[in-house]
Amino acid sequence: MKRAWLWVILPLVLLIALIGIFLTINPLGPLGVSAPPIENLTVERTVLDDRGISLLVRAGGSEPMQIAQIQIDGAYWEFSQNPTGTLSRLATAWINLPYPWVQDETHHIKLITNTGLSFEHEIAVAVPTPQFSLTRVLAYALLGLYVGIVPVGLGMLFYPSLKALGGQGIKFLLALTIGMLAFLLVDTIEEGLELASKAASAFSGNALVWLVTAASFLAIFTLGRRGGKAPEGTALATYLAFSIGLHNLGEGLAIGAAFAIGEAALGSLLVIGFTLHNITEGIGIAAPLVELRPKFPTFLGLTALAGLPAVLGTWMGAFAFSPLWAAMFLGIGAGAIVQVMVEVGSYLARTARKTGGTWLSRVSFAGFSLGLAVMYATALFVNF
Repeated sequence: MKRAWLWVILPLVLLIALIGIFLTINPLGPLGVSAPPIENLTVERTVLDDRGISLLVRAGGSEPMQIAQIQIDGAYWEFSQNPTGTLSRLATAWINLPYPWVQDETHHIKLITNTGLSFEHEIAVAVPTPQFSLTRVLAYALLGLYVGIVPVGLGMLFYPSLKALGGQGIKFLLALTIGMLAFLLVDTIEEGLELASKAASAFSGNALVWLVTAASFLAIFTLGRRGGKAPEGTALATYLAFSIGLHNLGEGLAIGAAFAIGEAALGSLLVIGFTLHNITEGIGIAAPLVELRPKFPTFLGLTALAGLPAVLGTWMGAFAFSPLWAAMFLGIGAGAIVQVMVEVGSYLARTARKTGGTWLSRVSFAGFSLGLAVMYATALFVNF
């Protein structure tokens, strides 16, 4: 056993030694090849208060870099940096600018390094950044409840009418759910990739979203099948609520960030749009329960699981927004949605066999198409 471990450790040690030798002697020198340092700077967060403007920046270049000068609206301005000194690869620092910004105006910032390279950042609408307080926490929580809990609960109220459906009606409803999930999957991945593009390029955000999606799907799928069979009934509804909850986390992030940067009109429209959009999600969660008689606490738990993440999202968007972490959360949500699509599809196939039919029929195609159409139509209230 010890000999086996030796042959695991020895190649790794040799690899590290070879990399060290390569970096030390630079074998490319005789070829006349040189690798100039690459500088990259990303502004991850902007804070505006009565002290001025604060920027959280992250260095993403191949070598340490130093911010030498800063221009605001074409004029050079004094600044302080915390921590001071050069920024090593992937290091972050707060840049504090005692600048008298003007509310509702646009401000252009240019950060210039000691090598003369510049990076631009725009504050489209200057408004005070929300400060952490109990009043604001409660206010954003109410926004999240309005977007998450209320519409999902309203959608769950369709449950008694769904009970009246026959075998073909259940097939239609399950296919409708898969159609809605397909739209949510595309929407979630699109949002994740958009946020990933705003993170430091060194993190390879786009690849990270896809990798997290795949890992999330495999992890949740393994958990769901740990008993050796596919989840049904309440278990399937729980996985549905969980995946939709992760999607609603992303919606909360969008709303919280919109209000935090001063786009109150956009934030209000997002609240209305997501509220209409999420009613259909409650119907989808209720679909696997039509053959059961769940108790009222079950409905409450499923509604909370699907809706409460929107509250967490509004808090994160308003007070601690990070494009990289937001993209990762959305990747997890996308993986969960794929897992639920597989399980609902499996449940649809089993239901079709019980009624002597097949999962692929005109009824299921009509349901899937209607699910896509409904989600697309309600998304018109969200996209701007």
